[in-house]
Amino acid sequence: MLSYRHGFHAGMHADVLKHVVLVHLLRYLTQKDKPLWFIDTHAGAATYALDEGYATKNAEYESGIARLWAREDLPQPVADYVGQVRALNPDGALRRYPGSPQLALQLLRKQDRLRMFELHSTESHLLQQYFRDDGPRAIAYAGDGFAGLQAVLPPPSRRALVLIDPSYEIKSDYRRVLTALRDAQKRFRAGVYAVWYPLVQRRESRQFPEQLKQLQDKDWLHVTLTVKQPVASGFGLHGSGMFILNPPWLLPKALDLAMPYLARVLAQDAAAGFSLECELA
Repeated sequence: MLSYRHGFHAGMHADVLKHVVLVHLLRYLTQKDKPLWFIDTHAGAATYALDEGYATKNAEYESGIARLWAREDLPQPVADYVGQVRALNPDGALRRYPGSPQLALQLLRKQDRLRMFELHSTESHLLQQYFRDDGPRAIAYAGDGFAGLQAVLPPPSRRALVLIDPSYEIKSDYRRVLTALRDAQKRFRAGVYAVWYPLVQRRESRQFPEQLKQLQDKDWLHVTLTVKQPVASGFGLHGSGMFILNPPWLLPKALDLAMPYLARVLAQDAAAGFSLECELA
């Protein structure tokens, strides 16, 4: 939705899950010398201020990254993620939060490529300004990421990680994600595709994981983090999920370490928990 601004939600529990997974994927996939392309279909802004502006309205980061910031018992996958957030806050105070483009910028190598799409006019302008001196390594496009994905697949190196995380404020986003993935698989089946989605009291959200599983019989992983009981009115986010096609073989082990910890530390009531399932070839 063109009115959506992620700055209101930066650093919340949904970002924690998404970015713990993203950091692990980027770490693993950059171990090979061959260039990696990271494609972000709904990039938002590169970074977000947590001490001013949108983020201060509801201070949603307090339910996410802030609960992890000072802890000394972080399991390795969570510590790796928090370390990337610390890199953006070198004085030790939590003031800025990295969006997925910034995390990718920090973790990608000089031979890798970052391609970002953002439809919101204000966010896309900020994104393009942020990366204006980084081309051709990093290029931000003002436009529809679903359509843009068709233009960049397959990448020249035949190695890519694609992140798809629309706001889902429009119900059709669920259908568009499925359509985009089917097309992407035809163009580049070997890619790693990471899809974030919200856990909300909406039929489309409840059906979405099973629809994603139908894209391929094997080589998928599905993880969810629930932080509270859904509200009776049906409004609001009580958790989120990540669905990965062609996940690295070490990802299940990493999430086995991370998820019990996140479910405990980020819990807002007794309904908090997680699920983890995968089918690997």
